[in-house]
Amino acid sequence: MDNKYKIILASNSPRRKELLAGLDIAFEVVVKEGIDETYPENLSSDEVPLFLSRLKAAAYRDTMTANELVLTADTVVVVDDMILGKPSNEAEAYRMLRLLSGRTHHVVTGVSLTTLEKQRSFNVTTEVTFRALSDAEINYYVERYKPFDKAGAYGIQEWIGYIGVTSLKGSYFNVMGLPVQRIYEELLKF
Repeated sequence: MDNKYKIILASNSPRRKELLAGLDIAFEVVVKEGIDETYPENLSSDEVPLFLSRLKAAAYRDTMTANELVLTADTVVVVDDMILGKPSNEAEAYRMLRLLSGRTHHVVTGVSLTTLEKQRSFNVTTEVTFRALSDAEINYYVERYKPFDKAGAYGIQEWIGYIGVTSLKGSYFNVMGLPVQRIYEELLKF
């Protein structure tokens, strides 16, 4: 891809770095600390990641140059119209996985591609179904993999995804945190 922009990935996520690198596009990681990720309570759960990706992008506007394109993203896990963020401890991770066990949920990633002249924002949703997980399986995963940096307390690319996910409708990479196929398409349009 011949890109006229210097691409900035505004994320510390090792998974997002790995996924974007898989597109063979040159990029640099720049992370601004202290961005307030508060969203209005009246937003639907599916609107939250898009709102947050735009909010994150706005934090970069004052330091962007004309040749830069900033990629911001936010991923949430939604079950029963409830957002499962990143668990703060083992008990919360266990509770989240128990809630997902034997059920279908949605993973929604909001992405914004922002330059000084324009912004393209979009959501990508993937439907994920877990088989019923035993308490022992959940405890093993939480204790061994410590999924405290993952929305919904799981990484599909880890053990729990191997043994628990029975079906997936949509982008696998979206569940990992970055819908790279759609990003590639949007960058071509840019």
